[in-house]
Amino acid sequence: PRRTFKGRSLPVIDTIELYHVAMPLIYPWRTAYGSDAVIESVLIKMWAGDAYGWGETTPLAKPTYSPEYTGGVYHVCREILSPALIGKKIDLGETLQQQFSWVAGNFFAKGGLDAAWWDLQARRQNQPLWKLIGGTNQVIDVGADFGVQDSIDMLLGNITGALDAGFKRIKLKYCRGWDVDMIAAVRSTFPDPVFHIDCNSGYTLDDLSMFKKLDQYNLAMIEQPLMRDDLVDHAELQQQIETPICLDESITSPEKAWRAIKIKAGRWINIKPARVGGVTQALEINRICEAEGIPCWTGGMLESALGASVCKALATLPNMKYPSDVFPSTRFYTEDLSTPPIELSGPSQMTLSDTPGVGAEPIPERLERQTIDRAVIR
Repeated sequence: PRRTFKGRSLPVIDTIELYHVAMPLIYPWRTAYGSDAVIESVLIKMWAGDAYGWGETTPLAKPTYSPEYTGGVYHVCREILSPALIGKKIDLGETLQQQFSWVAGNFFAKGGLDAAWWDLQARRQNQPLWKLIGGTNQVIDVGADFGVQDSIDMLLGNITGALDAGFKRIKLKYCRGWDVDMIAAVRSTFPDPVFHIDCNSGYTLDDLSMFKKLDQYNLAMIEQPLMRDDLVDHAELQQQIETPICLDESITSPEKAWRAIKIKAGRWINIKPARVGGVTQALEINRICEAEGIPCWTGGMLESALGASVCKALATLPNMKYPSDVFPSTRFYTEDLSTPPIELSGPSQMTLSDTPGVGAEPIPERLERQTIDRAVIR
């Protein structure tokens, strides 16, 4: 359903504050596309009169996960997208997206501003974001994730800890040199728990024989095995293997999701709100998938509690069928830039609050300390 706010005396968007921040990790996060010791992010504060909303978008410091990177997103938001919103009255998320329709791509940049607008509207409506977007599950399931480790023994020890803590599923980063032998060791030690792997676009159809070997390990899914912008080869791979494919980097818009479903490129779709252009686009992708019988799940980009709380809100939607990639703040950060920090409310669970808006915002002192650059557009 289209959620309009016309009857609420919409104020004009008059100021947008942008913060390019650097958030040090407790230890580097290693995947098929490299290693990150610091997570760079863009935080956005959108003002309309006396009301404001916060958004966050985290494409990573280098263009590895996607063609976008944090410095570029900051520039695009400052010079192009924010000026397009100043002086506008926005009644719908779709209306906001139309203001950006002339800008090709740049989904992370659009996604941060879209998230700030939704937080602003939810605060003005005095509703938590998760209820405003149609969420039904105030308690959500979350999983445990492990990047490439220093050794198999280290990985097995970490998995033991996650299972002892009650996590319902475990995601393993998967790349050349950390692949079939790693999965074989995991499955021989843990034959029953739910596992899936994330390839981060690290393979091609030339690796078909390797993917066929994975069918014997009863994985819940293989996340983004092939090129980040591909659908056709994924459809071919899915025909050749039994394990479900989950599309992540390939899905950057509702249109891409529709095409993926039509050619049967995968059986799951992961929706990262910033990657697809914001909450508005995430809702539309989920609607399309639900209508076509494709289950979804949501995840983030190691954002602060601000961005992670948007992912939590999306996880409350009925078609989110798999534990989310939302982590306790202490998993990656000595101190979270935003508050309240992300915390478990039970084994493998998080409970969303009834606080109006997204339910989190930056701590001013930490924001000032971690800011690389700041801009104000009026």
